[in-house]
Amino acid sequence: MRDISVFSGSAHPDLAAEVCAHLGVPLSPSRLSRFANDCLEVQLQANCRERDVFLVQPLVRPVQEHLVELLLMCDAARGASAGRITVVMPHYSYARSDKKDEPRISMGGRLVADLMAAAGVHRVLTMTLHSPQVHGFFSVPVDHLHARRELAAHFRRYDLTRTTVVSPDLGNAKEAAAFARMLGAQVAAGAKQRYPDDRVSINTVIGEVTGRDVIVLDDEIAKGSTVLELLDRLRELDPRSIRVACTHGLFAGGALKRLSEQPDVLEIVCTNTVPVAAEEHTDKLRVLSIAPALAEAVRRIHNGESVSALFDADRA
Repeated sequence: MRDISVFSGSAHPDLAAEVCAHLGVPLSPSRLSRFANDCLEVQLQANCRERDVFLVQPLVRPVQEHLVELLLMCDAARGASAGRITVVMPHYSYARSDKKDEPRISMGGRLVADLMAAAGVHRVLTMTLHSPQVHGFFSVPVDHLHARRELAAHFRRYDLTRTTVVSPDLGNAKEAAAFARMLGAQVAAGAKQRYPDDRVSINTVIGEVTGRDVIVLDDEIAKGSTVLELLDRLRELDPRSIRVACTHGLFAGGALKRLSEQPDVLEIVCTNTVPVAAEEHTDKLRVLSIAPALAEAVRRIHNGESVSALFDADRA
């Protein structure tokens, strides 16, 4: 069995260090520098020859910088004769560019997947893609994990006898239904329409929420406009309590502050697939770690064991 080497890009080194701690392996050093003409250069400062190399880099702001850095890390590992290169990408931001819903627009989700394959990637480990079809954009094997177990473990601390999991739109309803089954809860969904200027409108909520404890579940929260619109519709139906949960807490443009200021939102729960700046934390925010799940998946990939067992655990 070849040795393992784990490197981190600059996007989320704390998560990479936590994954390595669970694996019991050191985080190998790397160096990122910039030429005078603004081009990036990456050096992996540990032996890669015939090793099982894992590169940890979620695509977060600045996305383009971190993407190019990741591609350069892949190229450096390939040039150093790595035995296998696996990208550990907890958040794939280009997954939102997954369809041609207007004329002459790019499908960035597929293009970036092709770029990673061209850079030498043999495998991708990711979490909670924006839509299922993005998995098929990759020409290399993809292990697609979910954060349902971590979120469910958190919410099981509460009385769930009158709980409804609410998806902001019908597109995420299947994910919400799977999560609701884990909690033994009901499920509901908003009827959302998005307009060209990125406004959203939710006309109604399909399902029972009146007098119930609501958990709003989405894959990611960026500007928070969809969740805020959903909260307005939920208030018309008079739920007993409201909590908000997502896998990727991007919280762009003051979204976390706006959500925290909603008096009827008791809690905002996300995972650490992406870093949340310490100065943005509020008393309502709970950040759950997905490092143990990523570490177990890395261990199974390295040992040639089934990763689908982790998917089965998500469905339990």
